[in-house]
Amino acid sequence: MTIMSIFRYFESLLEPTEIATSETPPPGLVAFYWHFARQARTLIFWLFISGLLVALLDAFIPYFIGKLVNLVNAHSSAELLRAAWPELAFMAVVILVLRPAGVLFQNLITNQAVGPSLTNLIRWQSHYHVVRQSWSFFQNDFAGRIAARVMQTGPALRESLVQATGAVWYIIIYGSSALVLLARNDWRLTVPVIIWFVFYILMLRYFVPRMRDRSRQMSEVRSMLTGRVVDSYTNILTVKLFARPHDEDRHVKEAVDEHTATFRRQLRTMSSFVVILAILNALLLAGTGAIAIWLWLGGTIAVGAVAMAIPLAWQLVNISGWVAHNVTAIFENIGVVQDGMRSIAVQQQLPDRPGAQQLVVKNGGIRFHDVHFGYGTERGVLHGIDLMIAPGEKVGLVGASGAGKSTLVNLLLRFYDLERGRIEIDGQDIAGVTQDSLRAHIAMVTQDTSLLHRSIRDNIRYGRPDASEAELRDAAERAHALDFIEKLEDWQNRHGFDAHVGERGVKLSGGQRQRIAIARVILKNAPILVLDEATSALDSEVEAAIQEQLDDLMQGRTVIAIAHRLSTIARMDRLIILDHGRIVESGTHAELLQLRGTYARLWQRQSGGFLDDRAESEEPTTERARAFS
Repeated sequence: MTIMSIFRYFESLLEPTEIATSETPPPGLVAFYWHFARQARTLIFWLFISGLLVALLDAFIPYFIGKLVNLVNAHSSAELLRAAWPELAFMAVVILVLRPAGVLFQNLITNQAVGPSLTNLIRWQSHYHVVRQSWSFFQNDFAGRIAARVMQTGPALRESLVQATGAVWYIIIYGSSALVLLARNDWRLTVPVIIWFVFYILMLRYFVPRMRDRSRQMSEVRSMLTGRVVDSYTNILTVKLFARPHDEDRHVKEAVDEHTATFRRQLRTMSSFVVILAILNALLLAGTGAIAIWLWLGGTIAVGAVAMAIPLAWQLVNISGWVAHNVTAIFENIGVVQDGMRSIAVQQQLPDRPGAQQLVVKNGGIRFHDVHFGYGTERGVLHGIDLMIAPGEKVGLVGASGAGKSTLVNLLLRFYDLERGRIEIDGQDIAGVTQDSLRAHIAMVTQDTSLLHRSIRDNIRYGRPDASEAELRDAAERAHALDFIEKLEDWQNRHGFDAHVGERGVKLSGGQRQRIAIARVILKNAPILVLDEATSALDSEVEAAIQEQLDDLMQGRTVIAIAHRLSTIARMDRLIILDHGRIVESGTHAELLQLRGTYARLWQRQSGGFLDDRAESEEPTTERARAFS
């Protein structure tokens, strides 16, 4: 068996992309640790065992030193090997074979089995949970801070587990072995060790809670600093357009100053701990040496006992510093984990209901029944919306900003739960179906199109991943995007559909991003289509061409369109006028102009004071909607 095959075996003991049986990590710190540790409990057990073995083997070293001094002192050079070879051979086996084997096993468990696999298991399962949170979850926090917490929690949790196993065993094994070995020679040799242990425990009891609190504060301010830096980078275009780098400097500087002050408080605590420990260790070493020499001078103990006592004290001194460093690192990592729990150990705010069914759409009829919603405010946004949209009907939503148009669409997509009322698609309450199946049947083009930092092909295929290359090109052509796509070249010399678009699609113009989004919707081919200012980023010539494709795309589909430019939705089967969260008018473009109400005033304002005589003479076309209702 080669060393590489051994590595591969240990690396295969834990699958880092395993999906957790319980999706939401619990909020308690111990329970949160156990949620992940139990998935690697066998490896954690062997981690403890390997730490125990190495600590035991290390504890033999001072004993061997004392034993060797006694053997040399008791035998002449001629008879040493003959008389003491079994003991010398045992020492050689422990030092040359058993300890390296123990260290190898410990490192295989720690580095190959636990290290990368458990770290990325925690990251993967945390991401798996967080990405399924509601839209509002991401609206209420920095994306950079959420990402930092997901990325940092994995290594912090893993490292604190590994460090804890080492610290526990080394302090137990070294301390107990020192007491036993010293007491076998003379109980008075144990006095400095016992006193040292008492003060060491008292010191840990005083400093550890303070280091824990400092570490938690440190992690919080680090996350805030990361969030502010990422926020500046994400919105760099706004920073440049408004020439406000100094404001961003000030915004980030505040976080840097807070991080610096918190870091300094943390290091003050650590420095105080290290200095006091150094004094305590010096007293242990000096006290043990003084008592050992005093007892030897009195003839109470042999020279081998002196040779053993001083290395034991020195070993305790070294291990106490290592344990103290580990304890500091453990609580620093615990602070990182506690900060990460703020984004990870959070129940899904909008989960599918138990027993949620797959939505089945045969016709595409939509009904809003007595819908009330207000984002939890007393004032509210929507007040008793009753609206029926027939299968295949094309409805435009009109109203001033804040009237509730986008909110109505967001509720249809179930980005939020209703406060009162019900929304149905083909008679199925959308609150009782899975969100994935609901959104799979709705295609949407938004005003602010954001693309994935991937290739053009990946972005369009997001609408239907199994689409063929021919279908992909056809969708791009129908969206009038094929010409500019074929001319694209990115910074790594990738061309056409392979070219990457940059973060949020920044390498493309607004109109190009919009056409990619429309191509994606064309490819998705969903029975319900939502257009939210779908052509607002396009120039007039391209908009006219795209409008023709949208007209084709709308055929046979139920359509809800939002547009501030009324000319783009005037040809809809029916227009719904919203005002302060209520439907105030409903009808065709011609019917609403004849009413000379809210819509007529909006139209007159946009058309420069002239009513559309042709539109006024159009016949009403609401028979389908009346039949459906």
